[in-house]
Amino acid sequence: MKTIPFLNASAWIDAENEADPNNEIYQDVTYPKELLYSDRMYERLMTFQPSASEAVQIATKAQHICRWKMPRESYPMDRVGYLKWREDLKKFHAKTTAEILTKAGYDQTFIDRVSFLIEKKLLKKDEETQLLEDVICLVFLEFYFDAFASKHDTDKMKNIIQKTWNKMSDKGHQEALKIDFSPENLQLIKDALGL
Repeated sequence: MKTIPFLNASAWIDAENEADPNNEIYQDVTYPKELLYSDRMYERLMTFQPSASEAVQIATKAQHICRWKMPRESYPMDRVGYLKWREDLKKFHAKTTAEILTKAGYDQTFIDRVSFLIEKKLLKKDEETQLLEDVICLVFLEFYFDAFASKHDTDKMKNIIQKTWNKMSDKGHQEALKIDFSPENLQLIKDALGL
């Protein structure tokens, strides 16, 4: 049974993401890009770990909240610029979500926990941060990997696969191998991981 604060917070997160001016077409339907991402994240969490806490559920939905407001192009287009952008994004997503959770009536302890998760603190050490990271990686592999593979050469893709794999838990690995990849991409993954 979902609580009133959860239902309100979820609706407000969706409303924020619905304002994304960037669209993505999926199965002949056009969606605001970050709303579609948020839905995919939440659905994947609920199939991967239905018992996930309310904090993880909200962190999952809000992972990319209003991301278009901080475009990659607004930072230097080098490695340092990329890392700074990623770090600032996490803080921005956490702050935007915290404001919604305050409005929804959550206490500060809960809000701090959601911020902790969105900022992906203590990866590999905190069970819920790891769960969130698994979901992020699974959604990437299922919905965004093909587009990446079409843009980058084999060596770059192998590097991306290895980095993604290293962030995941054993349970995440098992789930990833159930995804319906194209034969070419499945082979690419197997080659990258030595499977």
